[in-house]
Amino acid sequence: MKLKDKVAFVTGSAQGIGAAIATAFAREGASVVISDINLELAQKTAQEISALGVKTLALKTNVVDFADVDKSIKEAVAQLGKVSILVNNAGITKDALLMRMKKEDWDAVLAVNLTGVFNCTKAITPLMMKAREGRIINVASIVGEMGNMGQANYAASKGGVIAFTKSVAREVASRGVTCNAIAPGFIRTAMTDKIPEAVKEQMLNQIPMKKLGEPEDIADAAIFLASDAAKYITGQVINVNGGMLMNT
Repeated sequence: MKLKDKVAFVTGSAQGIGAAIATAFAREGASVVISDINLELAQKTAQEISALGVKTLALKTNVVDFADVDKSIKEAVAQLGKVSILVNNAGITKDALLMRMKKEDWDAVLAVNLTGVFNCTKAITPLMMKAREGRIINVASIVGEMGNMGQANYAASKGGVIAFTKSVAREVASRGVTCNAIAPGFIRTAMTDKIPEAVKEQMLNQIPMKKLGEPEDIADAAIFLASDAAKYITGQVINVNGGMLMNT
């Protein structure tokens, strides 16, 4: 029960990696807010997680809209008493080669993936600083560190998340709040399941461990960063990629 008495607000957590993180947190004793643009799916996920014996709350939140984010944070505090962990996981992709990328697809990805992180962090940081405790965990991507063809918008957004993480970490450290990022590699999700086998084989050839990661691998890293085991770690990027990218 590493997260007993903690309250976690996880964006984009109705499914996929976000749901895996929320579920893992619940197993460690945390109450969880399932924050997602899809309220119906968020409610279903919250109901499933509540079977673990923790309090859950499903909230429809558009991370692009600061007022909506602020409203959700206040609702979470009103119902669960506080928010001690924020996981900025919500994200989208709209892939295309730069020459063919539409301006609106660039704007949409930056709005959700980067401005969304700003909005949620800005809304919750005053509460954490006042309480003199808090964990902010931003889900970045290996693409934000190494780039990827056809993902200039996604790579830019995730690279921005990494830089944002380090800047925020410096600002809030003296108040007992940490801010770190997780950079997943290729993770098995509904999205990767649809990739043609030939393309998937090329992906696997880039990974020394020769397998895709699982959402639970990201959740395990999130548990570590949210727990007391990581209380002296801030401004860091935890790479979870099977060895695909090894920083010096």
